[in-house]
Amino acid sequence: MSNCKVETCTVETSDGVKLSTRLFKPREEINKGNPVVVLVHPYSVLGGCQGLLRGIAAGLADRGYKAVTFDMRGVGRSTGRASLTGFAEIKDVIAVCKWVCENLSADRILLVGSSAGAPIAGSAVDQIEQVVGYVSLGYPFGMIASILFGRHHKAVLQSPKPKFFIMGTKDGFTGVQQLKNKLSSAAGRVETHLIEGVSHFQMEGPAYDAQMVNLILEFIASL
Repeated sequence: MSNCKVETCTVETSDGVKLSTRLFKPREEINKGNPVVVLVHPYSVLGGCQGLLRGIAAGLADRGYKAVTFDMRGVGRSTGRASLTGFAEIKDVIAVCKWVCENLSADRILLVGSSAGAPIAGSAVDQIEQVVGYVSLGYPFGMIASILFGRHHKAVLQSPKPKFFIMGTKDGFTGVQQLKNKLSSAAGRVETHLIEGVSHFQMEGPAYDAQMVNLILEFIASL
């Protein structure tokens, strides 16, 4: 059972959408210079919501890091309408990061995107000066997923900021070789971590939350 404090608030985007947001606060902050971790949930159209990231956010807070989750437009109590390709949702990520900087006095943010949240977060990375790194949990690089999210690839691959791609070797949306091929042309520092025998939706499940927390913290320590 997590020992963190959870606060709820509403964040407004540049186009007037109101986002239901949760801040997971540690009982004791280890280091005020730690980056705040902003987590972007899986595909809204298939039921993705911030609740899926609660375990990771609480795990990070238990280890002394502030973590923020939010429902993108059209999800839960957030207003607006979800988009098919995730381009409108880039504004949501930017708004939440701006809120983090203004309200938590944060000058360093780590962006973490899960599944379809990974391309959306990746498109926002260079639009937010305070983002110091990016973590992808199961980026859907595969051919079919690319019909929807292919136009997001360029932004994260061309970003000079440090990037960390975590994926199961049985991911049904992206093959291991597809991941390697995509990342071979990426700019800046790029790291990968493959979890043997694990599928896309398995990795999204609560059984892997603790492992995701450990991997995210290892990456933060290297920044």
